[in-house]
Amino acid sequence: MRKAIICGYYGQGNAGDEALLLAILSRLNNNITPIILSGNPQKTNQDYGVISYSRFQIIKEILKLTKKDLFIWGGGSLIQDITSVKSAIYYLTLMALAQLKGVKTIAYAQGIGPIKTPLIQWLTKIVLKRCDRISVRDQKSAKLLDKWGIKCLIAPDPVWALPSKITKKIELLPAPRIAVNLRSHSSLTITKIETISQVLIKIKEKINANIILIPFQISKDLEVCEKIAQQLKTNYQILTLENAQELKGLFSQIDMLIGMRLHSLIMAGSENCKCFALSYDPKVSNLMREINIKGYDLEKLPTNIDEIVQECLNTYNNPNPISPHQIQKLAEDALKHHQLIDSVIT
Repeated sequence: MRKAIICGYYGQGNAGDEALLLAILSRLNNNITPIILSGNPQKTNQDYGVISYSRFQIIKEILKLTKKDLFIWGGGSLIQDITSVKSAIYYLTLMALAQLKGVKTIAYAQGIGPIKTPLIQWLTKIVLKRCDRISVRDQKSAKLLDKWGIKCLIAPDPVWALPSKITKKIELLPAPRIAVNLRSHSSLTITKIETISQVLIKIKEKINANIILIPFQISKDLEVCEKIAQQLKTNYQILTLENAQELKGLFSQIDMLIGMRLHSLIMAGSENCKCFALSYDPKVSNLMREINIKGYDLEKLPTNIDEIVQECLNTYNNPNPISPHQIQKLAEDALKHHQLIDSVIT
């Protein structure tokens, strides 16, 4: 039986990345055995019923691959050196190793960059030029690859097409419901957390809303949620859902999201929930531009609380800029990433 090693930021408790993994697994046929690179192999095995290995164990598995097997790199922003140069080198090395084995390699639903280090740029060009198939999820990544003379497919993030589920495990506070997703980051300072808390208090008062705080990665989001909750005092709840499809389905019951994470905005947008973005990363800014999401660059968040409140309420009160037709088109186009995998398998 053919094997497919799937390499990404999996098993780290990040709901967005787990949604990407689920999207890939749902498309692999029964004749392929998936093997997952995971930060928590035991949990990945438990959640999806698949074989998974740690960062160092996976290298041994790559060395066992034959020419009939696959190596899927992604999805997500694996090729960037802002977070960590070491991490970029690690992921590039895995792909290069698979290519040396003569394995079919796919860069799947990638967000390329930012890449500041000349060495990483050079390695990225070499590795991507040797890929059998490449797909990216935003125009900026596609333009960069075009500049390098590398062909790729561009399509919306696969999570647009991930089926959602409504869960009965939770009891939501009454509508109107404003969801909030924040993550720890250098641009989200204590002062900005205080500002956002005051904004939420005023929104709560003006429209009699309940605030639903949703961490997407417990290790990076929960502490911020708890700091906000201390300020809100009443009319809030913190919700944690591990199942990506249930998390996506939750947004069908939310009136508006104020979100930092890319996949919080994609999940909410795909469920016809209005979105207001607080961008901490170019990938979020790219999405804001591409589908007309209002919001702020977090680094430039105004200090005037009333100004932010008014901008949020404008989004809340005005029609959703993303129409149901656009949402359907985004979901349909997102399936092109899967068709790329199919074209290599067949």
